[in-house]
Amino acid sequence: KGKMAKVPLFNFEVPIMEDKRAEIGKGTGIVMCCTFGDQTDMEWWKAYNLPLRIVITNDGKLTAKGYEGLKIKDARKKVIEDLKRPGLIIKQKEITHVVNVHERCGTPIEFVVSKQWYIRYLDLKEKFLELGEELKWYPQHMKNRYDNWIKGLQWDWSISRQRYFGVPFPAWYCKSCDEVMVADISDLPIDPLTTSPKKPCKCSSKEFIPEKDVMDTWATSSLTPQIALKWVEDEEFLSKMYPMSLRPQAHDIISFWLFNTVVKGYFHHKQLPWKNAMISGWALDAKGKKMSKSKGNVIEPQDMINKYSADALRFWASSTKLGEDLWFAEKEFVTGMRTITKLWNASKFVSSHLETYDRRKASKPTLLDRWIKTKLNKLIKTTTESIEGYEYIHLRLDIEKFFWQVLCDNYLEFIKDRIYNPDNYDKEQVQAAIGTLYEALLTSLKLFAPIMPHITEEVYQHLFKDKEGAKSIHLSKWPEFKEKEIDEEAEKVGDVIVELVAMVRKYKSQKQVSQKAPLESITIDVEEPLVEKLKAVETDIKAITSVKEIKFGKTEAIKGISLNAEIK
Repeated sequence: KGKMAKVPLFNFEVPIMEDKRAEIGKGTGIVMCCTFGDQTDMEWWKAYNLPLRIVITNDGKLTAKGYEGLKIKDARKKVIEDLKRPGLIIKQKEITHVVNVHERCGTPIEFVVSKQWYIRYLDLKEKFLELGEELKWYPQHMKNRYDNWIKGLQWDWSISRQRYFGVPFPAWYCKSCDEVMVADISDLPIDPLTTSPKKPCKCSSKEFIPEKDVMDTWATSSLTPQIALKWVEDEEFLSKMYPMSLRPQAHDIISFWLFNTVVKGYFHHKQLPWKNAMISGWALDAKGKKMSKSKGNVIEPQDMINKYSADALRFWASSTKLGEDLWFAEKEFVTGMRTITKLWNASKFVSSHLETYDRRKASKPTLLDRWIKTKLNKLIKTTTESIEGYEYIHLRLDIEKFFWQVLCDNYLEFIKDRIYNPDNYDKEQVQAAIGTLYEALLTSLKLFAPIMPHITEEVYQHLFKDKEGAKSIHLSKWPEFKEKEIDEEAEKVGDVIVELVAMVRKYKSQKQVSQKAPLESITIDVEEPLVEKLKAVETDIKAITSVKEIKFGKTEAIKGISLNAEIK
């Protein structure tokens, strides 16, 4: 420490210094700081105020004596040859080490020093952490990425880029004194390459050099809330709508888009730009790799829309948890199309019976009607909680299960006899079945609507628009949870009937007969209080199962149900 070392080939001296970032166990334990080999070199240069030696031009060629004009790869080979001649290389071997490379072409990155435009914010790290605490994160653990980014910041925000396309900086430099001249706000937007300042520099010079740099993508996209809310154009509208409710985005740009939007929100308005942040993941290919145009593994959304539908694409997109990446699986699109078809067919069945529906005469719901109403209201409660927490996968899974299993597989079968043979039932019970079916289908459509907006709108326009009043399902009222319609006893009995029906269907399948084939009898063994409940809907059970006689008594039943039947 304190001595000098001579740099071979160039013969200038550099001081030997000590720093904890030197890796003692690597090589000699002594590291050469060349500005700039990597991030650590830049840190040393800044920490120790080292002299700056620029040896690489902006087009990637060397300026060092003896290597002028050589590309970096060619210069490396020549340096090795030049070191070998005087015997300065003691040992040579291939090693592997971490190097920053361009994400698309893989070219190693070289750092150069140049003038850039910056926004100073390193002194506000604690404030940005506080704003992160105020923001509601969905999922909550994504806040860690935001916090870690801020804590790791070592430089102010460089917002300029040397590109052709972009928003220009409205600035010029005085040819005489290098003073920066900025355009008046009233003159914006302006291109400094085609215009000049309206007044001379304070040194009286009228000659200016235009700024050629353009703003970085994030410098402008960080203002998306303000731009969307007509900032500058309509101050009243902005004050009414700002801050927004939600920022939806993927997890990979929390450190860029989300953080920088928070920065701009604070600088311009001293508050967060939105109240909630909903973080999704990436779309992955079949091998689990992120879809990227540069990798050539992108499956075009438009192709899937053309092959299946926009709703099927959204159905696939809703099949993962917040913050998690989503693998491409074409079977999800197929399932989505099956759901679309089922929604359409179920709606056609309902529409053919709504002409006889009279809401005033539907005041006597049966146990089975109360069963599905209970299921429906519990569904409304859970799905509302899911969507308010932006958990769209739970919304989809819950409404899917209800629609397919509860409504289509069971309730439609439960009430078919009431609808097709109304003379066998009380008129109010028939109307109750149609009314309950109307409510269950409409509610299902509304709960499906955020995920599958097109098929739900199509059905609504055909079937419900004139009856409900709202011009669109997306303008209609969200289903309301009605606690008074929860009937735990009816749900319990209804679940027993569902189990009974499933066993009858299984029995007939095992016997390889049609589900419509009649059974002579079934015997049900349940606790006495449940017997009376089942007897109340005995007609429905017989119709659903095609059973001639239902007996109640002790049996050697599986799950309390024994099927004693001679199939005819």
